[in-house]
Amino acid sequence: MAEQDLTSKVGCYLDRHLVFPLMEFLSVKVVYDETEVLQGILELLNNTKMVDLAMDVFKRIHPDEEIPEGLIEKRAEVVKELKQLEEKSEPVTKLFQDEEFLEKAQTSRDGKHLFEYIQKEKGVEYETVENLYHYSKFQYECGNYQSAADNLYFYRVLAHHTEPKTVDALWGKLASEILMQNWDAALTDLDLLKENVDQNHYPELQQLQLRTWLIHWSLFVYFNHPKGRDLLIDLFLYQPKYLNAIQTMCPHILRYLTTAVITTKRRRVVLKDLVKVIEQESYTYKDPITEFLQCLYVDFDFDGAQKKLRECEAVLKNDFFLCGCIDEFQENARLFIFETFCRIHQCISIGMLAEKLDMSPEDAERWIANLIRNARLDAKIDSEKGHVVMGTQASSVYQQVMEKTKGLLFKCQVLEQNYEKKKKSGTSDNYASKGGWSNTYDTSFMKN
Repeated sequence: MAEQDLTSKVGCYLDRHLVFPLMEFLSVKVVYDETEVLQGILELLNNTKMVDLAMDVFKRIHPDEEIPEGLIEKRAEVVKELKQLEEKSEPVTKLFQDEEFLEKAQTSRDGKHLFEYIQKEKGVEYETVENLYHYSKFQYECGNYQSAADNLYFYRVLAHHTEPKTVDALWGKLASEILMQNWDAALTDLDLLKENVDQNHYPELQQLQLRTWLIHWSLFVYFNHPKGRDLLIDLFLYQPKYLNAIQTMCPHILRYLTTAVITTKRRRVVLKDLVKVIEQESYTYKDPITEFLQCLYVDFDFDGAQKKLRECEAVLKNDFFLCGCIDEFQENARLFIFETFCRIHQCISIGMLAEKLDMSPEDAERWIANLIRNARLDAKIDSEKGHVVMGTQASSVYQQVMEKTKGLLFKCQVLEQNYEKKKKSGTSDNYASKGGWSNTYDTSFMKN
């Protein structure tokens, strides 16, 4: 399974803190040697302010050794610096418990008027607002994600819109919401970031990099939010700039796009478009999940599809983002095999079908009976002969036109939305990502 693990590829485009859940998952799944994984976690922690956690991990690796003096000294320095930053930003943070300020924040039209209010009525200068950003980022580095998210929200409200750190703050808030598993708030922040990346006039190479980062961060949100997989398909498959980023920078994301398509109700509408992309990129990336669709819809190799389906289960179980999709994936993948097989044959042996579906004959018969009962299949079972007899399923010309029209309608809506956004947007904030959350990844993770 180490050959199919994408943690090293995905981790290159994540903040260090977002890599920790992936590393802990690998430790639990025992994909790699546990000591090596813990050592990788410790090296990541050494580049953060989470000293207490670093001490705990060190004791797990070296239970018989004393905590290094360097970690003890670092902890004292972190506590000291945190107190200093807290004092510098206190004139602003104490306002967050002020009912008058909170009421004003809710009714104020924009951050400029709110800042003028606290400057005039509370005596807070802009330098203190800047200190709030540094305090928030330090809290994030310490692992205080709730405080970091709250403070970063108010910083973005109070800061000048031309200030580049407001976009850095949005990356930090998104990371905090992800780590606290607040998926609705994370989705809102993700949409704001996407709007910023798409509307600002960044250099092309930087814009490509930012989209690649956004794609990887979005995996946390899209595979946990109830509407996430549909949103993932819309972004990854039907937004040309993001599809281009996937094909250029990170074709391994096709694993997640394929899984999303297979496990959603829209799969029939988008399947053809996905298969085309998989076929185009098969020379740069393939795994059992993408190969399953290629075997089934390009090569019509049912034996190969059956083999890949068995391999898919192992891949899904050991992928941080996909381990919750196993049952849906297996159910829908078997339905794909069955539907494709039925288009070719009118009378099918249940025994043969069970073999193709990797099920026992009894389970296969029950599964087919459930499909018929739920009116999802025009067929009948001949239990005496052990056959499934298919009905006539020739779709009318009108039905074919309707299905194609739906696909074209969706693409037109996406184009119209993009046009309206560009038309309504005025001059956007110019932002060059320098040292923000979106540039804090640890390249040494690849080496480890």
